[in-house]
Amino acid sequence: MQTDIDPRNLIGRKAFDRNGTKIGTIDEVYLDDATGIPEWAAIRTGLFSRDAFIPLAPSRLVDGTLRVPFERSLIKDSPDFGVGRHLSPEQELQLYHHYGLDTTVPRPPDTEFGHIAGKDPERP
Repeated sequence: MQTDIDPRNLIGRKAFDRNGTKIGTIDEVYLDDATGIPEWAAIRTGLFSRDAFIPLAPSRLVDGTLRVPFERSLIKDSPDFGVGRHLSPEQELQLYHHYGLDTTVPRPPDTEFGHIAGKDPERP
C-alpha cells in the first residue's frame, strides 16, 4: 500500500473485496511497531457484525476506497481478536497465515563495509 497515506485518513473509508463487493468500513488502523507504517486495518463488516482484520500491504487505495485483494468470505472468516488493543506477534502471525501471506522478513544483501585493519584491500 502507499506509505505516504496518513492512517487517520483511512478511518471511515469503505473497503471492497477483489470482486468489487463491499466488505465494510474501516474502523481502525494498526501500525507496525518497528516502522510505524500502517500494516493492518479493522473493517466493520456490518451493523451488528464484528471487525475483520485485513492486511494493508497488498491493498490499494483507489478513488477514496480501499481495494482488498481477497474474497469477502475469507475476510469475514479471519481470526477475531477484537479491536482497540495491540496485536501481538502471535496474532499477526495467525493473520498472515489466514491470508496466505509470506511471514519471512527480507534480509538485506551482504555488503562489505570496509576492510580489516592491517589488511591490504587490494589483495584477497
